[in-house]
Amino acid sequence: MRTVLGRLRRPRLEERAAAKERARIAHELHDLVAHSVSEMVVQASGVRCSLTEDQEREREALRSIERIGREALTEMRRMLGVLPGGGDDQMTELAPQPGLAYLDRLITNVQSAGLPVTLHVEGERPAVPIGIDLSAYRIVQEGLANALTHANCAHADVTVRYGGDVIEVEIADDGSSVDGAGRSEGESLAGMRERVALYGGKLETGPRAGGGYLVRAQLPVEVTV
Repeated sequence: MRTVLGRLRRPRLEERAAAKERARIAHELHDLVAHSVSEMVVQASGVRCSLTEDQEREREALRSIERIGREALTEMRRMLGVLPGGGDDQMTELAPQPGLAYLDRLITNVQSAGLPVTLHVEGERPAVPIGIDLSAYRIVQEGLANALTHANCAHADVTVRYGGDVIEVEIADDGSSVDGAGRSEGESLAGMRERVALYGGKLETGPRAGGGYLVRAQLPVEVTV
C-alpha cells in the first residue's frame, strides 16, 4: 500500500517542484529584462540631454524611448504581482543577475563549504544572451549544490564549452548518492530541466562510468554578428 501511495505522490511532488522552479525562473527573467530596460531608459535620457538645440527630432525620439521604457517597467512590475510569490508589497531590485562570469566566485564559495572544484573553460566565449547566461550559471550552481547535499564527494569538475551556436556546461563529481533517489529527483534537477526546456536545450544526468555523477546541459545560442 505504501509503495502505491509513494508512486502516486511522486508525480505530484515533481509537478510542485517544477511549478516552483518555473515561478523562480519567471522572477529572475523579470529582473533581467527590467534591469536591461532601466539601463536603456537611463542611456536614452543621457543622450537626450547632450543634444544641441537644433536636434529636436532626435530629442523627441529619445523622449519616446524613455516614455515607452518607463511604461514597460510599470507593466512588468504589475505582472510580477500576479506571479506566484509576487505581490505589490515586494520591491523588485533592478540588480544584474549572475552569469558565467561569476563562476570563479561560485566555485570559491563551494570550496569554502568543503568541496574542491576545478573549472575548465573550452573555446572562445561568444556574445551570450543574458537569459541563457543566467540559466547556465544556475545549472552549475544547482549541480554543485546537489553534489554537496546528496553525495560524499572528494572532488568535482566544472567544464564550460563554447562551441559555435551551443554552450555546454558539465558538472562531474566522484561521489555517490546517499539514497537511491537522492540524485534522480528533487527540486535541483527539476529546476535544471525547466531551465533547459525553456531554451530548447538538452539535459543529461546520471551516474558516471566508474563512479560518480554527471550533469551535462546544452543551451543553444543565437550568435549575433
